[in-house]
Amino acid sequence: MLARFGTELVPMKRRTVLAGSIAALALLASACTGTGGSAEGADATAPDDPSEVRGTITVLTHRTDLVQDGTMKKYAAEFNRTHPGVKVEFDALTDYEGEVKIRMNTENYGDVLMIPAVIEKKDYPKFFASLGSRAELSEKYRFTDYSTVDGKVYGQSSLGVVPGFVYNKRVWREAGVTGWPTTPAAFLDALRAVEARTDAVPYYTNFKDMWPLTQWTNVNGSVGCDPQATTKLAEGDPWAEGADLRVADTLLYDIVRRGLAEKDPTTTNWEASKPKLAKGEIATMWLGSWAIVQLRDAAEQAGADPDDIGFMPFPAQRDGAFCAVTSPDYQQAVNVHSEHKAAARAWIDWFTDKSGYAAANLALSPLKDAPLPDVLKPYRDAGVKLIDLDDTKGAEVKSIDNRSEVGIYKPGYRQDLVDLARGAREGDLEDFLAGLGERWTEAQRNLGS
Repeated sequence: MLARFGTELVPMKRRTVLAGSIAALALLASACTGTGGSAEGADATAPDDPSEVRGTITVLTHRTDLVQDGTMKKYAAEFNRTHPGVKVEFDALTDYEGEVKIRMNTENYGDVLMIPAVIEKKDYPKFFASLGSRAELSEKYRFTDYSTVDGKVYGQSSLGVVPGFVYNKRVWREAGVTGWPTTPAAFLDALRAVEARTDAVPYYTNFKDMWPLTQWTNVNGSVGCDPQATTKLAEGDPWAEGADLRVADTLLYDIVRRGLAEKDPTTTNWEASKPKLAKGEIATMWLGSWAIVQLRDAAEQAGADPDDIGFMPFPAQRDGAFCAVTSPDYQQAVNVHSEHKAAARAWIDWFTDKSGYAAANLALSPLKDAPLPDVLKPYRDAGVKLIDLDDTKGAEVKSIDNRSEVGIYKPGYRQDLVDLARGAREGDLEDFLAGLGERWTEAQRNLGS
């Protein structure tokens, strides 16, 4: 599935179609008005006895691959062991964001759906039934802040992700780098060693596919090891001296400026990059934990060693420890107009708690007491602190972002940053970042006016 873009990481198949949805976000937001006001405030209460709940529910999903290969049907069959009175049907949508946006102008948008990015958080009660109070659900689950409105939770993610550099361990060893860099300067030195001692491209931007550049926003919170990093975006300048996004964007700029990325970013290709990294033709990419399984699969298909795929945190430490933020995938919600809310709620609870979906995807479980997935064993062994961000002001940040037209969750400004670094755009880094900060803080001042 993966990730709520913007704080999130957005993995899996969705990434192949997300870029277009992000680019059209402002247009979709103005068009998606819906008709959900009449049922606003409804609750989807968990059934007391799973065997007694009845109804046929339609689950909208972007995981067309799992529907086509029968995986979702197997999940439904397992669900029916404890919920025999519920029939689950799946509606898989290739252009999930675009198609669901259109459907949400009616009341017919499934019984269960992933909350599309176009819906503003303040409008969740118009479209979705409440799953309960944040005070109660946050005791058990991660990510409840991301879908909380006025103390009520309207969506639940089935898995989470952690950002990091996916890298080829064999190539880094051949370059003589065996430990994780702890500073941006040390990271640049490591890439220089890769360039000097191997034939690999030290870093790959995936510039042309655009969405990978948005992943750099997920550095926010990792540099300062701060759960209030989103609040700081709402209240301050993200590109002030020492701010997390300034540190991230400066590193990306320096990588490209110093010739440590691919020679022509306009010719990159995401799908082609996976076997190239697996085989050691590319050394490093900034993505997220969701990418590990894809890179390992690519290694097996290319006849390379899946164990060569490594994962490291952003090169910054606080009190001697690395930090990495956690982010939710798409959040499942119940249509406020559904005639089978109890059945829909039962599916969400079962899929989140008992399906094993997160484990099957080697992803972070939304259950707070669940162990870390094996792919994050290097993080666990190195004592990397996982930070759950407070998303109380997440909606405000998106409003500022839209008003400023900076686009921290969109690829445009980082494409400009890469162009600036490679000499395809005039200007210097200081003026570029200062300009972003001015637009951002001006939008802050005018928010609500």
